[in-house]
Parts: sequence; structure tokens; C-alpha cells
Amino acid sequence: MSTLRGTSATPLNPSRQDGPMPVRYRAPMPGSTDERAGSPAVLVRLARLGERHPLLADSLIAAASGTVSLALAVQPPQPGERPFDALGYVLTGAVTLTLVVRRRCPLGAALVYWLLWVVFVAAGYWPVVNAGGALLALYTVAASRSTRLTAVAAVLFAGVWVYAGSSSGQDALLTAIVQSGGWTAVVWRVGYTARQLAERNRRLALFTVELEREQRERAGRVIIDERVRLARELHDVIAHHMAVVSIHAGLAQYVLDGDRQAARNALVVVGEGVGEALREMRRMLNLLHTGPAGDSRDDAGSGGYLPAPGLDRLGELVDRVRAAGVPVEVRVTGPRHPLASGVDLCAYRVVQESLTNVLKHAQGARATVDVLY
Repeated sequence: MSTLRGTSATPLNPSRQDGPMPVRYRAPMPGSTDERAGSPAVLVRLARLGERHPLLADSLIAAASGTVSLALAVQPPQPGERPFDALGYVLTGAVTLTLVVRRRCPLGAALVYWLLWVVFVAAGYWPVVNAGGALLALYTVAASRSTRLTAVAAVLFAGVWVYAGSSSGQDALLTAIVQSGGWTAVVWRVGYTARQLAERNRRLALFTVELEREQRERAGRVIIDERVRLARELHDVIAHHMAVVSIHAGLAQYVLDGDRQAARNALVVVGEGVGEALREMRRMLNLLHTGPAGDSRDDAGSGGYLPAPGLDRLGELVDRVRAAGVPVEVRVTGPRHPLASGVDLCAYRVVQESLTNVLKHAQGARATVDVLY
């Protein structure tokens, strides 16, 4: 494109030439990068500023584009080009203002920009002055609209670019066609990739929110289940031991005057029952106090706690119930073998709760415990 004399696609010649197609070097097109312009941290802050204040960011980008356009416009015109006058400033300011709303109305802003650019070129001004903003408008459409719509916009932009590039004569038509195809394809592809990345990020954000919600719900269910388990555990511990303590305390009170030895034995059982209940409650509290590194704080200062009860302590349980006056027979079928801790504790609690119910609600009855491995 011979008349767009700042583009990288045009051969550059620093010398002035005579003829219908003068070629000269001017300032680079808007959008060129400078490796010393900033650091990644600055780019991140600018990106966050754009997300929080999109209108402010677009205004700054439009101002930058307008500044570059004016810097190009002040250069001396070539023969056949119209000097940059008041109309040129008005048209340049108008096309720059359309970039302020490019993200709110991408297609509308692009169409208005390209139309004003055509008027600018038809007036005889150098087309490169506002070429950068035209590319930015195409990128915005490609980055925010559907593929079919952006394809139509790309074809329209290519036609505008060909018109602007061939404004100096028919000899520049082939160059303008090649440049329009190259610039349009590159900018459209970059915008399309940005749109796909934004859509992927949006889906990832939605997935992250959904995952966090599911994790909160799962954590809530775990907490509720743990509360129910602790409530059942406390009920089993307190109900059993308090039932044994209540019966033996009543027996000690009844025989205190007539049989001091029986009263003493009953109080011994009361003490053992209370001690057992305290140990199991301390074990549960130590489990609740377990730190992130797995260390536990033992209120008793013993440096640890007893493991959860299981069928290996079934004899102690039966002895306490027998001492309360309930005959208990235990029958074990099959070879004994270790059980999983959860199964072992559950079996123990089932037997404990059953014998507690016998103590509380079936005085004078006999109990038989069958354990089948």
C-alpha cells in the first residue's frame, strides 16, 4: 500500500522520489511495541485498571491513539496530499472519540470510525494518520462479537483499507490489496484468539464458583454429620455410665446402715463408672483439640489418650452391668480377629446401648450378648 507509508508491509526509502508514487519513511504505526515501555507488573496493573474502569481505560487508549495520529499529521505533506488543516483536526478528533465507546458498542464504533476515515481519505489527507485506530476498531469487533459477524466486519474493513491505500493512484492498488489482506487476517486472528481466551476464562470462573459452592456444601454436610456422630457418642457414653452410677448410688444409699460392705462395693463401682465416663469424654475432647500437625492436648497431662473402645473391652462393660444387678451372658461364635476401628466402636456402642436400656427399663431381666465373627 504505497500511500500508507508507515506500515511495515511497505518498502521504506528514506530518499524523496518524484513521480506518482512517492515513498518515504514516517513514524511507526500505532500499536508498535517498545521493549522498554514497561514491566509485566505494570501491565498487570493496567489490565486490572481496565477491568475495574473500562470507560477510563478506553478513554486513555483513545487519547493515546489520537496523540499518535496528531504526531503523524504534523509532518510536511507530500505533493498531491492536502495539508493538515482545521477539518483534518476535526475529523481526527471525531474518529478518536469513537474509540471511547468501542467496548460498549464495538460494531457501531467500528462502522462510524471507518466511515469517518473514508471521509478523511476522500478529503485528500494522508491515510496513515488514522489507520491505527481503524485496526483497533476491527480488533475490538473480532474480540467481542460472533465469528460470522466479525467476518463481515473484516471484509468491510478490507474494502475500506483498499480504498485508502489506492487513493494515490491505480499503481498502488496491488500493494493496497496485499496489505489489506495481511493486516485484516492478522488483526482478525488476534481478536478471535482473545475472544476464545475470554470465553474460556469466563467458563473457568463459573466452574470455580460452582466448585467453591459445592465444597462449602460438602464441608457443611461433613460438619453436620460430625455433630450428629458426636451427639450419639456422648449419648452412649453418658447414658450408660450414668445409668450404672444411678443404680449403684441408690443401692449404696439403701444398704448403708445395714450392710456397709455392700455399700462400699457399690460406691467403688460408682467411682469406676464416673472415672470411665470421664476418660471417654476426655478422649473425645482430645480428638476435637487435635491440631493441624496431628498433635493433641491431653487435659490430664498424660501425653495421649486411650483409643476408642471396642469389643476387646466388652468384658469390662459386662462386668459393670453385672455389678449393677443384671445377669449377663456373653456368647462368642467364630475365631476372634481384629476389626476396623469404626466397625469395632460401632459394635461396642450397640452392645453398650442395649445393656443400658436393660438397666433402665427392664429391671430383674436377664441379658444375653451374642457376638458372631
